[in-house]
Amino acid sequence: MLNNNERKERRKEERVYVSLPVSMATADDVTRNISVSGVYFEANTTFDLGQRIGFIIEFGNQGGNLKLKCQGEAIRVENRNNKFGVAVKILESVMVAA
Repeated sequence: MLNNNERKERRKEERVYVSLPVSMATADDVTRNISVSGVYFEANTTFDLGQRIGFIIEFGNQGGNLKLKCQGEAIRVENRNNKFGVAVKILESVMVAA
């Protein structure tokens, strides 16, 4: 098992800790952190390691809302107080106006 310092060293990009809406075909959830290459969110349902996940993250700003449409792969799943923490590696993404 990795300690926090070893886990941080494995990350390629800086994480931003932010709560943003995440929409999937089966549910709507909330991010906990995001980077260029991945996202961590809490979900009400579990995912299998390696499972492909399609999701949309919504960003709001004064000029209008943006949606980041993504395809990713579940690389870590944790049981967290009646929810599931899911780390997803982003494989494809495109930003569109909402």
